[in-house]
Amino acid sequence: MTEMVLADALALGQLDAHAQAALVQRGELSATDLVDAAILRIDALDGQLGAVSHRAYAQARERAAQPLAPGAFAGVPYLLKDSLDYPGMPTLAGSRSRTGALARSAYPYAGRLDTLGLIPVGKSVMPEFGLMGTTEPLLREPTRNPWSLAHSPAGSSGGAAAAVAAGIVPLAHGSDGAGSIRLPASACGLVGLKPGRGATVRVRSRHALEDLMVADSLLSRSVRDTATAFAAAHPRNEHPAVVGPSTRRLRIAVIESSLSGLQPHEDIKRALRGAADLCARLGHDVERASWPVDGNATMDALQTLWAHMAGDVVDSVRGTLGGRAVEDMLEPWTLGLSHWAGSLPRETLERAYEQLTGLPIQLAAFHQDIDVVLSPVMSTPPPLLGTYPPDREFEALRHGMFDWMSYTPLQNLAGTPAISLPLHWTAAGLPIGAMFAADRGQEDLLLGLAFELEQAQPWAQRWPTVSVAQPVELMA
Repeated sequence: MTEMVLADALALGQLDAHAQAALVQRGELSATDLVDAAILRIDALDGQLGAVSHRAYAQARERAAQPLAPGAFAGVPYLLKDSLDYPGMPTLAGSRSRTGALARSAYPYAGRLDTLGLIPVGKSVMPEFGLMGTTEPLLREPTRNPWSLAHSPAGSSGGAAAAVAAGIVPLAHGSDGAGSIRLPASACGLVGLKPGRGATVRVRSRHALEDLMVADSLLSRSVRDTATAFAAAHPRNEHPAVVGPSTRRLRIAVIESSLSGLQPHEDIKRALRGAADLCARLGHDVERASWPVDGNATMDALQTLWAHMAGDVVDSVRGTLGGRAVEDMLEPWTLGLSHWAGSLPRETLERAYEQLTGLPIQLAAFHQDIDVVLSPVMSTPPPLLGTYPPDREFEALRHGMFDWMSYTPLQNLAGTPAISLPLHWTAAGLPIGAMFAADRGQEDLLLGLAFELEQAQPWAQRWPTVSVAQPVELMA
């Protein structure tokens, strides 16, 4: 191909990863062409979004010029989240406390992405150490939602979601410790799968709480991209990817209230009703239900464990300060969580672990009669930037943010899978996802349902205001 120009790069950005890879497989484009196109899209669009934290252009072009791994996504550009170690790139985790030293090695998950033939062109923005549900780190300007620049893309995988929603890249890595894939997928109109515990190969160094709560996958605009990426990262080699809708009719329980017992915004209720009606029209058995667990105890456990993870962060950073004040290196939210963890009675942590270990048993019993739970992802549409900033007064932020995200943590604590699908948009044009959750080991069931819903109510042609669908003359 001749030198890539922006108009062609934008057109390529409207293709999902499978379609981009097919161009390379047919010899119509090279991996270098796809990488150059992604670079043009970053330079054209990211100034408005602030989604990319590190640009690895030279490294990506060098990789693209080499023989490709014969994977399903050979030659396709993507973004890594800034918490994932990858050789030759810094891992800042959204924090001023990190030095920017380049990683020398990676864990098996990144290796699986390499075997797919994916080429990382950089890293995406995230809040400090992924401890927030929005992406507004004090390290840099906040990341903006491409559907409305005044709104948040949520978090913590907010940079990843904003970049994929805009078409900068077709895929971006996300991690989910309390909703951090599903929240931004909902806010940005994407497919966001949180795999269950143990459903992917090792992603990061061992940590008692993160190993229990955090799951990783690739955010995308199509179910087939997410399904292929999930299968490639499965611990069982050659796990077959789901390739289309399932014919199985499911028993679906619809739950409207949050784990905290709160009613969602009217727009969220409309989105939930629409998703439930769609499932019923497709022949699934849909019924109303209540959470089969103690929701308040679940949220209390999440907050306790979340605060202890922040305490681990603060303890690890203190040893690297070299005389600098910890308040200059870590955000008020991180420090506030750590301080709060230290003030909790020891039995609070014991109760949190009791809740964590009991939830899988309770959900397994519930799923004897129910295949899938349908619920909101968040309690309101995407919030305005500045609603949950990391320097807001701690108690107000703690109560406000955890109430807003009090649907997603259950699956992290229980180790079960869930997926957010873009089935609704508000009158103002903001996406709202529907969350489908299943029992342990049922990712393929969720993906089969997702294929069916995507086919019944397609979203591929919906593009945000700031995206590759924007006329090239408006980007000057």
